[in-house]
Amino acid sequence: MAAPLELSCWGGGWGLPSVHSESLVVMAYAKFCGAPLKVNVIDNTWRGSRGDVPILTTEDNMVSQPAKILNFLRKQKYNADYELSAKQGADTLAYIALLEEKLLPAVLHTFWVESDNYFTVTKPWFASQIPFPLSLILPGRMSKGALNRILLTRGQPPLYHLREVEAQIYRDAKECLNLLSNRLGTSQFFFGDTPSTLDAYVFGFLAPLYKVRFPKVQLQEHLKQLSNLCRFCDDILSSYFRLSLGGISPAGQDTVDANLQKLTQLVNKESNLIEKMDDNLRQSPQLPPRKLPTLKLTPAEEENNSFQRLSP
Repeated sequence: MAAPLELSCWGGGWGLPSVHSESLVVMAYAKFCGAPLKVNVIDNTWRGSRGDVPILTTEDNMVSQPAKILNFLRKQKYNADYELSAKQGADTLAYIALLEEKLLPAVLHTFWVESDNYFTVTKPWFASQIPFPLSLILPGRMSKGALNRILLTRGQPPLYHLREVEAQIYRDAKECLNLLSNRLGTSQFFFGDTPSTLDAYVFGFLAPLYKVRFPKVQLQEHLKQLSNLCRFCDDILSSYFRLSLGGISPAGQDTVDANLQKLTQLVNKESNLIEKMDDNLRQSPQLPPRKLPTLKLTPAEEENNSFQRLSP
């Protein structure tokens, strides 16, 4: 009997099994190759580390990062690429590198840096999955980490300013989406009728961008104009994740959005309260510690006190 495989990942919403791209990549690949994963969704009772999510755990191993997890699954003979030719394998590596270089920075910016999207959607959702008081801290750290990752990869000369970087990453992302649309064409998957590693990566990167309801939808609008990529995401969701999703109706989605809006207001109020408390503490006068006066005893009192200490 094979060792049990457990995947710890961020949970879902908006009709997705997970709103986290890297978690979606692993979940989709496992579905494609038939790996029997037990999914442990992170919620506000989770006490483990969230920095390396998704995490694959077996009896003897703990593996993080999608590429390493997929390689581990292949070693366990769960291979979604066994029918690919050498050229198709090389194309897979090239397109994954393209996704990570051209599309990922714009996805990170849409979720974590664009202020309207972050404060109304991303921060409240992730805060709802994290126990208090970490829910007030970790989303901000994740936002800073996403911005640093964008600037590290794209903030090079001559793009010195954030606005210049933003304009460039969205141009690159739209170009990447156009290339993916042309490559997919009218096919069901990128290499014919069978899904592979490339399909898992494209789905993981596109599905959150396609399904999550953002107030700022610059890249989302461009994606929705590419009907074959939208159909690609819908087909994978309906074919491989239908049972796990349970079929969220439009009315049910409206309820989810209403609850998310209430949560947004609550989280923002808590954050503002903590900021005000910090400001008040910084602005309050810092008085030096008061010294307590020392009492001096008269000679008669000192003699009486010494006698009391010696008496049984």
